[in-house]
Amino acid sequence: MTDLLRHTLATVAYRGGKVVRGVPPDFANFRSGESTRTPIQILAHIGDVLDWACYLARGQKTWNDSTPQSWDHETQRFFDALQRLDRQLSNEELKCDAGHLFSGPIADVLTHIGQLAILRRMAGVPIRGENYFIADIETGRVGPQQSAPKREFE
Repeated sequence: MTDLLRHTLATVAYRGGKVVRGVPPDFANFRSGESTRTPIQILAHIGDVLDWACYLARGQKTWNDSTPQSWDHETQRFFDALQRLDRQLSNEELKCDAGHLFSGPIADVLTHIGQLAILRRMAGVPIRGENYFIADIETGRVGPQQSAPKREFE
């Protein structure tokens, strides 16, 4: 099961990287509605959720709400947390249920990546769709350096 979790983290890195790269400076504070989170708030929350996943994987139940920093800082934090969790899954015994780790924090991160993609479109800076089935997503590749898309849509 940890192999599938690690591949999912590589998918998160690939899809998340596509969403956080190449945004204009004003995108971080784009607001689609009065009561919605801004992209920078969502990205900081993703970092919090990934930190929580690391704690859960060690059998701890710790949650921290962080104050959003700059887009670059939160982007680096996103990749750092993915790398930390991936290393943990590959080197240590999982101290929580793998299914719950997926259905809780990991699925939540995927949802928030989708939110950022929608906000990009609403802000006028959409990402290109792609055939993710053939994307070069490799278990263990969870940093900012990702393969180029193989087939994006017009």
